[in-house]
Amino acid sequence: MSETRRRIRAVASATDATVLGFMLEADVQPGASARFDGPGGPGGAPLADALFAIDGVQRVEVAGPAIWVQKAEAAQWPALKPAIAAAIRAVLDATDAPLGAQDTDPATDLRRAVEDILERQINPSVAAHGGHIAAERVEGTTVYLRMSGGCQGCAASAATLREGVERMLRAALPQITDIVDLTDHEAGENPFYTRKDATSPLLHRPIPPGVIGWQGDQVTVDPDYLAPKLGLSPDTLRAGLRNGDVVGVTETGSGDDAGRTRIILRTTTRAWAAEVLTDGTAREIPPPRESAEAAGHERKLARQVRAHLQALPEASVPITYGALARALGLWMPGSVRRVTRALETCMREDAAAGRPFIAALVAGRGRDGLPAPGFFELAQTLERGPAEDEDPAAFIVRERARLMRSDAA
Repeated sequence: MSETRRRIRAVASATDATVLGFMLEADVQPGASARFDGPGGPGGAPLADALFAIDGVQRVEVAGPAIWVQKAEAAQWPALKPAIAAAIRAVLDATDAPLGAQDTDPATDLRRAVEDILERQINPSVAAHGGHIAAERVEGTTVYLRMSGGCQGCAASAATLREGVERMLRAALPQITDIVDLTDHEAGENPFYTRKDATSPLLHRPIPPGVIGWQGDQVTVDPDYLAPKLGLSPDTLRAGLRNGDVVGVTETGSGDDAGRTRIILRTTTRAWAAEVLTDGTAREIPPPRESAEAAGHERKLARQVRAHLQALPEASVPITYGALARALGLWMPGSVRRVTRALETCMREDAAAGRPFIAALVAGRGRDGLPAPGFFELAQTLERGPAEDEDPAAFIVRERARLMRSDAA
């Protein structure tokens, strides 16, 4: 084994004190991931055998370079951590297949590849609309997909699958011969716009003329009108739209709702929605509830961002926002903004846990190795930014030094 695979960082879970991550500098087993609730497995897993031989280990999950271990309540990390790190190193020294022999069935491999693309490149964007796309099964080289959440019942969902998702899957996996949509598009509990046999959303206060406008195909909302609705100042609203703290979605109706447009804007604490009618007038409407699934995907992306940054060798620091997005397999428009929001989630977690900001490892292009301005704005909000007389570059050097000292023994 190479020396880089023996360097391990221990990372605490932001939400569960019984879980600790052990981060390597390379994938544990390229192309493989696994979850173990006990030793062994269908193909035999030396890593699982070694870890479950340690008293107090209850569950193990492996994804990429990350090994997440859950301990029993009574077990203590000071005793467990060195034993787990030693076991990982011993297994990596002994075998190139620490997770055991992987299923080589072509259909299974294809399904795993499809699921990886869906979760890394497609569902993060779909989740912003309250939807989700799953690979229900693969038969030979035919892939069966099913949409749910906001995608099910949305008039545009079939076109989204055909023109967007299918194109991405075929480009990445040319062995696919057919893609079958199993979604019942006449059903759905949370479509963007209701079906013909249902009522339109309940409308409320009229919006004054001139508040909502158009710049080409883009909807604009007067920030002086909108900002108080979101509990912000106009300048804070503008900054939030630039850095991703305020997220907007525009939806176009069809059928009975053809010609109407719905606008939804959200901050971390408030939401506002409006509907522009066919005659050009607009009314505020109750904002649809953000789906738990969308929030779950945001948290998952934040975990992926953290794991990738923790596994970066020191020579690769800093990494740009764009390079980080590409490293996570995010290529769709808006990917950098999604990564930025995930980094901000990490910053809030780090501030709450008293840790150095993992986001300090990321730099904006043309900023001489410094993070984007939004990093420093949020750091100040979290009361963890540079001191009044401290140069931002010195603050970043200090944060990065603290991060590099947080390796496991």
